[in-house]
Amino acid sequence: MPARLFLSSGNLIADRRFEFARDLQLKGDLPAAADLLEQAIEIAPNFASAWFTLGEIRQQLGHSEAAIAAFRQARAADLEDRHGAAVWLMRLGAERLGEMPKGYVQALFDQYAPRFEAALLGDLNYRAPQLLFKAVLSVRIADKKPAFFKCAIDLGCGTGLGASAFAKEVDHFIGIDLSPKMLDQARATGLYDSLEAKDMVDALRERSEASAELVLAADAFVYLSDLSPVLSQVRRVLTPGGLIAFTLETHSGDGVVVGEGLRYAHGGEYVRKAVESSGLKLAKLEQASPRSEDNEPVRGLVVVATKT
Repeated sequence: MPARLFLSSGNLIADRRFEFARDLQLKGDLPAAADLLEQAIEIAPNFASAWFTLGEIRQQLGHSEAAIAAFRQARAADLEDRHGAAVWLMRLGAERLGEMPKGYVQALFDQYAPRFEAALLGDLNYRAPQLLFKAVLSVRIADKKPAFFKCAIDLGCGTGLGASAFAKEVDHFIGIDLSPKMLDQARATGLYDSLEAKDMVDALRERSEASAELVLAADAFVYLSDLSPVLSQVRRVLTPGGLIAFTLETHSGDGVVVGEGLRYAHGGEYVRKAVESSGLKLAKLEQASPRSEDNEPVRGLVVVATKT
């Protein structure tokens, strides 16, 4: 997992109490950790990291209302919400489902970048790019079309694992990711012809109509609640007959929820409707696990849609 985000309070004593509290939290002494965090907050009332960690501990202790109050204070103390307090508030049902703060997603992956591939491949058995490759190949075979693409866009490209899986089938690869440090890793692969540090939907809006034959999103849409904006832009950018292939996490119900891993899980029927309402034609929607957590496969979906 990424390193723990820490935003200094600007007060040395408060910061030291936070450090001691984190040690106690990791050792399992949650009441003592909470007490130290409350002391740190008394010294530095706008200490975002302390408020956020206190929210986590209160939730672990089963004090949901107190946790919600702490997460709200954490968000108020950092307007970019780089800890992602809003995600916890949605998870706890304290606020309506909405999009994740961009500051949180960028901070998460900027921290994760140095050991992203080692964690995914070594610890989480990450397999989303391979699942997408097999799905795209099967759709192309069924349509009796070659699985070669002049231009492909890799949304949420990360370090380049998606491009690596498709490298022999794509002539020109464009990578888009919100995290500049992830893009530094992707740049080193030499797989991309261009890389853009932008929000996925914003980046697609800037691209010309019918300019790509393939769009990939390997585990990128788990950070989007509403799929309609990105799918609508994908349809505009795809050439006729072009494909979009993406993985998602899913759940047993319908609609969208914030899952235990603090990523969005999309119900199968929701995905079907989102694809169709965007004007794309669903070619494949099947259950497949893109990764594991705690040695258990995460429930997921592999989706391929075409522009007719």
